[in-house]
Amino acid sequence: MNQRIKASLAELIGTFTLCFLGAGSIIIDAHTGGGVGLLGIAAAHGLGLAIAVTATMNISGGQINPAVTIGLVVIRKVKPGDAVFYILAQLIGASLAGLVLLLFPGEASDQVAHGTPKLAEGIDVGTGIVLEIVATFLLAMAVYGTAVGSKAPAGIGGFAIGLMVAANILAIGPLTGAAMNPARHFGTALFGGELAGSAVYWIGPIIGAVLGFLLFRAILEPNEDKDGS
Repeated sequence: MNQRIKASLAELIGTFTLCFLGAGSIIIDAHTGGGVGLLGIAAAHGLGLAIAVTATMNISGGQINPAVTIGLVVIRKVKPGDAVFYILAQLIGASLAGLVLLLFPGEASDQVAHGTPKLAEGIDVGTGIVLEIVATFLLAMAVYGTAVGSKAPAGIGGFAIGLMVAANILAIGPLTGAAMNPARHFGTALFGGELAGSAVYWIGPIIGAVLGFLLFRAILEPNEDKDGS
């Protein structure tokens, strides 16, 4: 099988894992009247992503996020042609997760827009974008420092990235949903009627990932390594 196809399938499965477990935990929280809680929702996202990244790291780099993929293109760690396939695979994987989640209790799913990240009452679009930029910037720090950079320690990337996602959800989850990932919003928004708010979850994460990668590349990499080779 072509390596690009293998990597794309890995990204599809990894993104499905994150979206199914993350959105599923939100729906089950509604179904149980708060039985999962914010900590449980953060853990479901963080653990799911940690496993997905670790499982796919040696196949596709464990990107699992269009914003991360775009950021990696900007710093020349991923080729643009490959990125197109990866992003399509991520969006398909997220959408398949949203489709499978239709099996969950409908009343609970309706209460939380199918587990889709959305802005809380009183949080406007501009504020939401800024919060998503900050959260994704921190995620990019974790990705670069523990998985992508030439000085990254071996073997802890998935765990560290998952922890950062969980921490961000604890910090801003009740305000924006802490998506940090356009696919995480897109896959469930298709079925939860929240596509109208998509701009926040594309603009914020992409800006945050690009800024984070550029800054940490400038800080962490020796000059001779900054050509992306």
